[in-house]
Amino acid sequence: MVDGDDELGERQQRQDPPQAARRAGAVDRVIRIQELFAAGLHSEKIAQLLPCMRDADGGPSEIATPRLVTELATERDRIDRMIIDLIRSRDVLDEVIDTASGRTTPT
Repeated sequence: MVDGDDELGERQQRQDPPQAARRAGAVDRVIRIQELFAAGLHSEKIAQLLPCMRDADGGPSEIATPRLVTELATERDRIDRMIIDLIRSRDVLDEVIDTASGRTTPT
């Protein structure tokens, strides 16, 4: 970013605080979307969830429904299973690395 860009952004924020607040909200929403994709949710599910989530902290909004809670619990359980599988895979890799590097003796 060029120094002039910083000055322009600061000047715009001073001139139009509501615009700056909307821009900050948009950044929060993009971060939330990236986190949901990183968690393995697909775009259709994210589109369903976003209206029910606050941008700033990802918590439920006033329009969150019991169905949303059920769907999120299902997604959390799926992520938990993925974590268990990843830990198991890491443990296998650790054993192979240790054996290949001579740190352990095969049994």
